[in-house]
Amino acid sequence: MLIKLSYVAQPFLVLFLKGSSYTDPIDGKNFRKFLPYGYGKQRENVLSPSTLSLERHRLLWLYLKNETDFFSTPKKVLHFAPEQAFHKQFKKINHIDYVTTDLNSPIAMVKADICKLPFESNSFDVILCNHVLEHILDDTKAMQELYRVMRPGGMGVFQIPQDLNRETTFEDHSITDKKERAKIFGQYDHVRIYGRDYFDKLREIGFKVNEVDYTATLSNQEIDQYRLAKGEIIPVVYKS
Repeated sequence: MLIKLSYVAQPFLVLFLKGSSYTDPIDGKNFRKFLPYGYGKQRENVLSPSTLSLERHRLLWLYLKNETDFFSTPKKVLHFAPEQAFHKQFKKINHIDYVTTDLNSPIAMVKADICKLPFESNSFDVILCNHVLEHILDDTKAMQELYRVMRPGGMGVFQIPQDLNRETTFEDHSITDKKERAKIFGQYDHVRIYGRDYFDKLREIGFKVNEVDYTATLSNQEIDQYRLAKGEIIPVVYKS
């Protein structure tokens, strides 16, 4: 996900917002507040001025750092639609064989359709595919491709916008007006709102799925300090 913020303005914002109230765990910088972000109704105090990370990026970083061996063990990593918050950081890690892919992203190494990937089966130890599947019409095919290219014993994180109060995923392709789609689906280019059945769909593909509420392991002070969304679930998947 590319977030547009002037490269000229960003360094000044980092200095202007420097403080001690909030911390971006990705680069360790502290700020008196973060920036607002969102489509339509904006969320206040959520966009890090330094890494341009949002709540979900900081949550995933903390999980990978504290609960996995991602940063300590050699791995071949496939990263879909590489987020700016992670891209520069992951490229610096010498023990990671880091491959990025997307159909349109200018910073992706490999231009590819997620439903027809140009990689051999059982190729990657870790797959990061975050906030991508809600854009894909045939998400079943995309999930099958993710399963195919993951190595046995491999791990993936497939974050999506999710309504945890909704039991079943909602789609309606008859809604074509962009403003109406943005109102209903969160963004005009989202094709569905995932419900709790998202996890079961991944299981039907063959993945073992852990529904990780990592914020439940953190104090309220930490959740506020890192500006996380309390109760957000990280879908962590494995290929046996």
